[in-house]
Amino acid sequence: MNVGAGRPLRSPKAILFDLDGTLVDSAPDIAAAVNELLASRDLPPLRLDRVKAMIGGGVRKLIERAFAASGAPLLGNALDEANRVMAPIYRRHLTGLTRLMPGVREALTHFHLGGVSMGVATNKPQLATREILLHFGLTEYFGAIVGGDAVTYLKPAPDALLLALAQLGVDPGDALLVGDSGADLGAARAAGMPVILLRGGYSHIPVEELGADLVCDSLFDLPSAMQGLQADA
Repeated sequence: MNVGAGRPLRSPKAILFDLDGTLVDSAPDIAAAVNELLASRDLPPLRLDRVKAMIGGGVRKLIERAFAASGAPLLGNALDEANRVMAPIYRRHLTGLTRLMPGVREALTHFHLGGVSMGVATNKPQLATREILLHFGLTEYFGAIVGGDAVTYLKPAPDALLLALAQLGVDPGDALLVGDSGADLGAARAAGMPVILLRGGYSHIPVEELGADLVCDSLFDLPSAMQGLQADA
């Protein structure tokens, strides 16, 4: 089932994708990294579902939420230090437990064959993003890969989207974002782009309630759903 928010979508020249919860299910690896960091401070592990609810806003925000949930909140310099300790831990937990979300290869192949430019715009660090995409053999699809540390402000700010589109040479009005959360929606709206959200990602709120232009069950549904909307436009 696909739910539209009523705004017709033009055939885009470029599609930007979020990474975590959109292209890959990385929550198990992220949870492993968080729990290794917590263990280094003699704190008990957090369940996968609790860590999954903390994803969004970048690694530093993830650490802040994890320590707060563990009853040992960090502020200022202490949070900075934990972020430094987390960096090598995070890099050790990128692809061991991460899997592609349903329909990724099929959707990317469809749009690639249709001549649509594609990019990734994520709050995940740049090197980590590239390593994951390389691991799954997806880098060939993307003319732009922008991580959170490549811009000043993370999503829901539009910085990553605008940088990716600049690298692709496409105006925001001729592109759209595919994501899974309110941060994606906020970034797309700030950039002046339509946005499609997927169910089954890491949104803390049901995606149907966020006001996207289209909601899809998975990337399997994305090409046909977009064609249907364009035909009705």
